[in-house]
Amino acid sequence: MTIKVSILIFIVNLWYSSNTFSQDSTTIYLFPGQGSDERLFDSLEFKHDYKIVHIEYPIPQKGSSLATYAKRISKQIDTSKQYIFIGVSLGGMIISELQEYLKPKKSIIISSAKSRSELPFRYKFQKAIPLYKNVPPKLMLAGAKFLQPIVEPDRNTNKATFKNMLSSKDPVYMKRTVAMIINWDREIAQENIIHIHGTKDRTIPIRNVEATHIIKGGSHMMTLTQASPINKILLEYLND
Repeated sequence: MTIKVSILIFIVNLWYSSNTFSQDSTTIYLFPGQGSDERLFDSLEFKHDYKIVHIEYPIPQKGSSLATYAKRISKQIDTSKQYIFIGVSLGGMIISELQEYLKPKKSIIISSAKSRSELPFRYKFQKAIPLYKNVPPKLMLAGAKFLQPIVEPDRNTNKATFKNMLSSKDPVYMKRTVAMIINWDREIAQENIIHIHGTKDRTIPIRNVEATHIIKGGSHMMTLTQASPINKILLEYLND
């Protein structure tokens, strides 16, 4: 083997080791929505060998704020390595709170809100007149099951999955997470959040949202049902 060939092999191995280390040392934390779980991300594609960690949501303590809940969630995050946040709906709101004191390499939220001002009127109304407090947890979960296919008909593309994810939720968890969203007090959106939103999102209508990327025809469920344009955006940010 010639010296030139040996040097070339050394350089290639060095580049490969460096590139592999860069990917392996970065973790992507996936934050699902309120009525979903890790299956929500089944249609997303991650081209590199990132470590993927699915955030799990415990039942919030009674009276817990979204900020307090986010701090509780932060215990699932290993900050000794580089990390990226990707969150949907409630998951994006939690990420907005985590940005207050954590330093992710990137934060990407989908079908979500960065601050209270991006939430629809019904949440603001409920804060002023908290009718939800009189709704039993089981009835609230039953109401969510009934309304989901009506409010977000795109959900029927993956009907069984969405139905199963919502049915697996604890009624107390549902009521307390609803309370956290209604009483969310973040007025100023955190900077450097990449926000992907659909024009046909009926849960968080785009009219109040300042998105960095708009998906034409995208619904609140588009992470699973219309993933193709989202994957293109993720490819742009995760491969730089």
